[in-house]
Amino acid sequence: MTEQVLPMASHAPAAADAPTTLAELVLAEQALRERLTGTHTVSERASLKDEIIALFRAVEATEARVAALKQSVKSLAEEWKKSDGRGSSGSSRGAQSQRVDHLGASTFVEKGWSRLALGDAPAAEEALHRALALAPGSSEAEALLGWAQMMQEQYDVALLTFHNVLLREPQNALARTNVGYICLRKKIYGEAIEHLTKAIRLDNDPKATLYAHLYLGLVYFDREMYDDARMFFAKTLALGPNMLQAYFELGRAHWFAGDKAAAREAWRDGAAANKFNPWGKRCAEVLAAIEAGEQPPREV
Repeated sequence: MTEQVLPMASHAPAAADAPTTLAELVLAEQALRERLTGTHTVSERASLKDEIIALFRAVEATEARVAALKQSVKSLAEEWKKSDGRGSSGSSRGAQSQRVDHLGASTFVEKGWSRLALGDAPAAEEALHRALALAPGSSEAEALLGWAQMMQEQYDVALLTFHNVLLREPQNALARTNVGYICLRKKIYGEAIEHLTKAIRLDNDPKATLYAHLYLGLVYFDREMYDDARMFFAKTLALGPNMLQAYFELGRAHWFAGDKAAAREAWRDGAAANKFNPWGKRCAEVLAAIEAGEQPPREV
């Protein structure tokens, strides 16, 4: 497998004199690109790898500072909107307006979450952008926004959104869980496991804990470690019996582990739990397919 360089894909420390301005970063990238031409010794290749990783981390750090500054400037605009220049009376009305804004934002956060639960990621994204317009810097809204972007396979955009959240709140388990999922989709399994197990250890958000177990099951399924996958899917169902995707995935893990009877039982349970749910429907569909002599999908 070709090594991919992504955020936190390596723990190599950045050099003390790492470039920080955009011009320095561009020059450093050009210099490394020139050095990559030609042949290199083993030690030279190792050195180049370390320098590329260090440069990536420097770019990531600069990107995070720019994102934080962008949020700060947005908050300045919000403060300007609340200020009417009439002293304490105006401040009082500004505070009242802020409370109304946060109340309105919470409504859009709930709407965003409900749309996510229904699988309507574009509608969720729209609602969450409105929540952030009312309450800039809301980590809850931004973490859910990243989730909506992730569901639309906008992985790089979502990754930046989650990193903005983690920059402010390193203990935000939902953002951590979804960074783990993006690593899974990019097949960076070691980093996926690291993020997802950390989210489970944090255990400060039931949704994050639930999905971290589901995603860890998917990591182990992808790696054909079916016993581990079955354990995590079963734990997901213990935490959230209405998480019908776990029935579908548990059935696949049983099937490819060679236990076809257990697979059928998992899919029957999923289909019976809610025949109108998309994953309940998929459980019913895969049951019909295997009865017709087909194989369940290895890729979803």
